[in-house]
Amino acid sequence: MAAVVVSELVVRYPGGRTGVDGLSFEADRGEVVALLGPNGAGKTTTIETLEGYRVPTSGSVRVLELDPRRQHDALVRRIGVMLQGGGVYPGIRPLEALRLFAAYYDEPADPGELLARVGLGAVGTTPWRRLSGGEQQRLSLALALLGRPGVVFLDEPTAGVDVEGRGLVRQLVRDLRESGVCVLLATHELAEAERMADRVIILGRGRVLAEGTPAALAAGAAPSGVSFRGPAGLDRVALGHRLGHDVVELEPGDYRMLGPSSPALVATLTAWLAEHDLALSELRAGQASLEEVFLALTRD
Repeated sequence: MAAVVVSELVVRYPGGRTGVDGLSFEADRGEVVALLGPNGAGKTTTIETLEGYRVPTSGSVRVLELDPRRQHDALVRRIGVMLQGGGVYPGIRPLEALRLFAAYYDEPADPGELLARVGLGAVGTTPWRRLSGGEQQRLSLALALLGRPGVVFLDEPTAGVDVEGRGLVRQLVRDLRESGVCVLLATHELAEAERMADRVIILGRGRVLAEGTPAALAAGAAPSGVSFRGPAGLDRVALGHRLGHDVVELEPGDYRMLGPSSPALVATLTAWLAEHDLALSELRAGQASLEEVFLALTRD
């Protein structure tokens, strides 16, 4: 049964600007769904409507079969919301914050156990303002899980989080899925979405541009040729001449060869780099990545 249902949702701001334009999708219990899109695509507006903080201009939304506006008091007891930043008193300590927020629920999770699950046991008595940005993010995630929610809204859960913390966040998301919780994830970190999400919905101008599993979206895209990472400022003209295809530098050190890939082409690329004593830190041939699909859909 769907935990989140969005049907022909339209949200317009004062002045007539449209934030969401006829959006429809569902998210099931035990499913992790990532909402992706450039700034202004409608991600935040959609999530705020699902949480009951915005009024739809038309269409409808349901979360756990409840109307987020009309049944808001009942809904907030059954959802978890992780903000991208803020929402915590600067001087409060993590364990104190969890115990305080636990008092708002009838059957909360154990604050001490939850603190350990997000890897903050060693800083449980450190004031919030002295935590690193990643530690603050993990505390925000713990606060979102205190009420044993049926639906969790996560806004940039891995932003500013170190490698160890990202692993903890991913494991928590997997645990939520296995326990039947619906996770709606909004992020700009496409690699994290590709790792964590069962399904991805790419938005643009308040509409669905594409929807599916990360693998299905990548498989349905045009082959990407060869993408690789190396030193910034390579002689792309010389390399392109050697490969027989143009090479573009998407950003410093991030390259793409425009043409079909083959084992011989990959061998030629690596040989050219070796001849010039240039390091190769990442290589991908053939199927497009989620990032490439995203850029192709949203570049306009």
